[in-house]
Amino acid sequence: MQQYKNLFLPSQRSKNNKETHHTPMDIHKTSQNRKKIGIIGAGVSGLAACKHTIDKGFDPIVFESTPDIGGVWAHTLESTRLQASTSAYQFSDFPWPVDSAFPTHDKVLEYVKAYATEFDLVKWIRFESRVVGIEYVGAEEEEMAKWEMWAGNGEAFGEDGKGEWEITVENLKQGIIEVIVVDFIILCIGRFSGKPNIPDFPANKGPEIFKGHVIHSMDYSNMADDVAADFIKGKRVIVVGSGKSAFDITAECAKANGVENPCTMVFRTKHWLVNESKIFGFDLSYFYLNRFSELLIHKPGQSFLHSLIATCFSPLRWAISKIVETYFKKRLPLEKHDMVPDYNFCHAMSSCLIARLPEKFYNEVEEGSVILKKSKGFKFCETGIILDGENEVVESALVILATGFKGDQKLRDLFVSPWFQKIALGSSNSTVPLYRECIHPRIPQLAIIGYSESLTSMYLSERMSNWVASFLKGKFHLPSIPKMEKDLQEWDKYKRKYIGEMYFRKSCVSAVNIWYNDLLCRDMGENPRRKKDLFSEWFQPYGPADYENL
Repeated sequence: MQQYKNLFLPSQRSKNNKETHHTPMDIHKTSQNRKKIGIIGAGVSGLAACKHTIDKGFDPIVFESTPDIGGVWAHTLESTRLQASTSAYQFSDFPWPVDSAFPTHDKVLEYVKAYATEFDLVKWIRFESRVVGIEYVGAEEEEMAKWEMWAGNGEAFGEDGKGEWEITVENLKQGIIEVIVVDFIILCIGRFSGKPNIPDFPANKGPEIFKGHVIHSMDYSNMADDVAADFIKGKRVIVVGSGKSAFDITAECAKANGVENPCTMVFRTKHWLVNESKIFGFDLSYFYLNRFSELLIHKPGQSFLHSLIATCFSPLRWAISKIVETYFKKRLPLEKHDMVPDYNFCHAMSSCLIARLPEKFYNEVEEGSVILKKSKGFKFCETGIILDGENEVVESALVILATGFKGDQKLRDLFVSPWFQKIALGSSNSTVPLYRECIHPRIPQLAIIGYSESLTSMYLSERMSNWVASFLKGKFHLPSIPKMEKDLQEWDKYKRKYIGEMYFRKSCVSAVNIWYNDLLCRDMGENPRRKKDLFSEWFQPYGPADYENL
């Protein structure tokens, strides 16, 4: 196993040994008159984008850097399970063969592959093709900065149809660089892979002085299950982080090593990880994922009447949160182990900070195979780490950093243009500037799918894909750039209010998922009311199946 300092270096293969080719997009015999669509990524979002663009009459080409489809589901922990029921995590036109709760990751991957097979998507994918850069060729930056309409006229392919994107692709099998020209790009690269977020440490207080191994959770997830199990076996492990991956890795280490070599989980923030999706027999979706629940929230761009209703019903929203919190504090020993979060349950739902707790996690805490330690920070020493404010060494042979990913940097680094790199994600004190969570007002002929978050990402990605494909087909035009930017300001207010200053850039839309879908439906000229009767429309949870055949 490589040491920390070697894990994240770029490839050592010299580009001088590679040829560069400009490739016309005739790989699928695209019609001379048909616009060329490039899709980057063959995870859930990329497959949905591929399927919906095909449905609208386009021949896409999908670039996938790995040898297989599935995205994060193809490279995950052995213990990873779906965080929702299959009815909430499915493609609208491809139901699971059997509805079940929390299937294992291999079952999810089987389902995703079955979807690709059912709609014959694999033939459109170029595997082991890593996109290293994208560059817009058309209007100059000065001209684009003056546009009142997106791409010049608010249409998918621009005012004169001359704008293009050059995609520089590294063919990992042949060792060559290709430049492929397309008319429109859909980025489906996700936020939780690729570029690990590694904490910074002062000199002589980082991993360089530690005699054990330091890896990121990404590297652990990429190991084969038997290799990962052997790697942690018999070791004292420290897991750094407080998200879902940190809990799952900690549980795997505790299961492998027991009380003889307990796993220590070091975290700064406590989150709501729960062991069930129902309270008092009612699914949580009845409290948070129907139209009535969204009446209790001040939604972006809402009318004065909706705002008044949300204000009047705010005590009810507070009461629901307290009931849910009380239920889980009774069901789990959160107070006993000082693991009650500092924010309410409604905030967890609004900010996508809720997750499913590994089975019997607190049993492992009780028996001593898991040790929980809250700290604002730590430093390394030769035999382990020292927490801030303490002198005692937490000894370890292995430290796993479950500290997330630099999704912003991964997206920014794709652009060749320094101007696009600068504006793509906005400033650090504003939300990511994506109209309808897909379109940057100042970057033409490009959409981003799957960057914003939801508690059921497949559901969100498919709705985005449907909307983008309809836009490509010409079913609607975008509003003016000033109107889009005004809309983004409304969403910024919402996210700051309900997601909070610390997490507003997560762009989570779970608490207003129906409102968001309504906006997409109206843009496409479709009826946003998807239920059969009035009672169901207001009180039944919405899910993927409600948007079948849209």
